[in-house]
Amino acid sequence: MVSKKNSILSHEEIQHKIKRIAYQIYESNVNEEEVILAGIDSNGYILAKKLKTVLSKISTINPILCKVIIDKKNPLSKINTSIPATEYTNKSVVLIDDVLNSGTTLVYGVKHFLDVPLKQFKTAVLVNRNHKKYPVKADFKGISLSTSLHEHIDVVLEGTNCEAFLK
Repeated sequence: MVSKKNSILSHEEIQHKIKRIAYQIYESNVNEEEVILAGIDSNGYILAKKLKTVLSKISTINPILCKVIIDKKNPLSKINTSIPATEYTNKSVVLIDDVLNSGTTLVYGVKHFLDVPLKQFKTAVLVNRNHKKYPVKADFKGISLSTSLHEHIDVVLEGTNCEAFLK
């Protein structure tokens, strides 16, 4: 059986959502000199880089990128970050991923950052699905979508034609 792709966000819509999320991050960190954009490896990190570009244009906040490496098949294994914990201690952190499905990846990412005293902690996702196993929420989201458990959301953020689609 061939799976159908249904576009849920076009390239232009994704750019608009990224800009809107960047403004929300700015508004919640307006008094901060810097904010840590902690992107979950692969698409979350790509989204964090795009948010950094927009934040740098719209504000005086210095956005610092941090790649969060989580084994999604074994989220209890050690989580690594591209910058040492001392770099985000007592700072404002935004944990970023492309899609919030069950909440597993995000909740283990949150758990990692709880070991360090932070000034503020928020989460951001491009697509928020309503199938959470854990009580984790996205503070900033591009779109909320009710889907069936059998459907899958793919997000393409690299290249010149970004897209989010339902399979």
